[in-house]
Amino acid sequence: MKSNNKNKHKSKSILNKYLKKYKFSFLIGIISLIIVDVTQLQIPVITGNITDGLQNGAYTFNNLLNEALKLFIIGAIIACFRFVWRYFIFGTSRKIEYELRNDFFSHLEKLSLRFYNENKTGDLMAYATNDLNAIRMMVGPGLLMALDAIVLSILVILKMLTNISVNLTLVAIIPLPIIAIGSLLFGKAIRVRFKDKQEAFSHLSDVVQENISGIQVIKAFVQESKEVIEFNKINKNNYNKNMRVVKLFAIMLPLAMLVSGLSVAIVLGYGGYITILGKITLGEFVAFTQYLLMLVWPMMAFGWCINIMSQGMASLSRFQKVLDEEPEIFDEKTVKQIDKIKGNIEINNLSFSYPGSDLKELNDICVNIKKGETLGIVGRTGSGKTTLVNMLLRMYNPPRNTIFIDGNDIMDIPLKVLRNSIGYVPQDNFLFSDTISRNIAFGVIEASDQYIHLAAKDANVHDNIIEFTNQYETVVGERGVTLSGGQKQRISIARALIKEPSIMILDDSVSAVDTNTEEQILSHIREERKDKTTIIIAHRISTIQNSDKIIVIDDGKITESGTHESLLAENGLYYDMVQKQQLEKELDKE
Repeated sequence: MKSNNKNKHKSKSILNKYLKKYKFSFLIGIISLIIVDVTQLQIPVITGNITDGLQNGAYTFNNLLNEALKLFIIGAIIACFRFVWRYFIFGTSRKIEYELRNDFFSHLEKLSLRFYNENKTGDLMAYATNDLNAIRMMVGPGLLMALDAIVLSILVILKMLTNISVNLTLVAIIPLPIIAIGSLLFGKAIRVRFKDKQEAFSHLSDVVQENISGIQVIKAFVQESKEVIEFNKINKNNYNKNMRVVKLFAIMLPLAMLVSGLSVAIVLGYGGYITILGKITLGEFVAFTQYLLMLVWPMMAFGWCINIMSQGMASLSRFQKVLDEEPEIFDEKTVKQIDKIKGNIEINNLSFSYPGSDLKELNDICVNIKKGETLGIVGRTGSGKTTLVNMLLRMYNPPRNTIFIDGNDIMDIPLKVLRNSIGYVPQDNFLFSDTISRNIAFGVIEASDQYIHLAAKDANVHDNIIEFTNQYETVVGERGVTLSGGQKQRISIARALIKEPSIMILDDSVSAVDTNTEEQILSHIREERKDKTTIIIAHRISTIQNSDKIIVIDDGKITESGTHESLLAENGLYYDMVQKQQLEKELDKE
């Protein structure tokens, strides 16, 4: 994450971006707000005139009708322009929230795997919900309250000073600085506590998400009670953090009301006294009291505004930390105009360590794969096989001059072209909570039912799919939970096959199917991909034994390389793996 000072600077700039974009909408709203404030200042004048007129006996019924008509017109103007400022200020804040959420999601899509390895899903969900809502409140109701409090206060105090009594006005506004100072002090505390509250909510969201996603494991290990106890602790912490904010807010509003009531009490006492002395008329006293009551709202609004602004700034600071994250994987200036990849791969002296680690995951890897060849990769768990294919996908950036595709450094190939040209079937076989047909067609812009069914047949899963009630329109559960492991693997393979990629990578992708089904899938792949490059990572030797070339990776290094027959003749690690698996088969038969 970036430094706090940088965050603060960028926080302002991102708000300025949206404020500038919608400046005319805000301007219309502000002008409408000022019109409402100016117009409502005429109400005390009219009621004061009516009071003096009735007291002096100078008003007739027609005079009263005229004054009532003025009040009606003023009410209509206030209602009309109040709608306008609500629409343009509150409505614009909703638009900003909408665009911020879109920008936030788009930014997340660009970030590299390292970011997701370091940040939890619950935290990111909290940013996109609670924090964004607090930001919207700041640029909508918060901005409105700030402007209304300032404009209305100034206008009302000027009216009180110029139209009624300077002395009475000065006495009446004595308590106002107490609210201002108190609100500033409370605002600082609220910002700190609100940030703690949001972080507690993030942790709560993350725990809920993990428990729902891992419910099968929880039930299998009978850990429901333990998880409930742990959740109660986290929920209690979230409750406590919320209550710390609520307690401050609960003190602020009554304090503002107390000061407002004190101001009203002073005016009633001193104002009534000077009215009796005849220094001001009864109508002026009534008008002044109404003006003072108008000041109560800005006093209250100031407290609300400090609260909303403090929460909004705390959320904006958290939100900005994510927006300040820069993607590590992107098209560099040296990128070439390449539209298509044939599939010739050359890896020279590739060494790699994950960011923040000194441990070499790959060490001096060298391998050549010609277009149309199949490369098999085997090795112990954690030896670096998946890391190698992550380099080909540029999930992490390899060092320059280590990986070439069709003679071009992989760093000079446009990311979109590179990844569109690769069909990847990962180990976890992630499926979306959608229909089977949409899961298979995920990687292509458009796909007819014919192509979807053909890909499913090549992956040997078509017969399983048509047995479902809704067949290809069957909606799988979250992460494909309603399907078996073998079905998920085969649907993932179909999703890669339908792309007809120049390079296809199967990362231990048939481990959950039986050997007969495995052979049928691999046979279809060999038939359909005769002139295309295929890379197969496997633990079962049967999966890769027919590959044109096989490499054995151990502790990040290629220790053996050749065909199935030549590797057996070396009596090395590959030979040991073959012997071990054959022994396991014989034991299973017994």
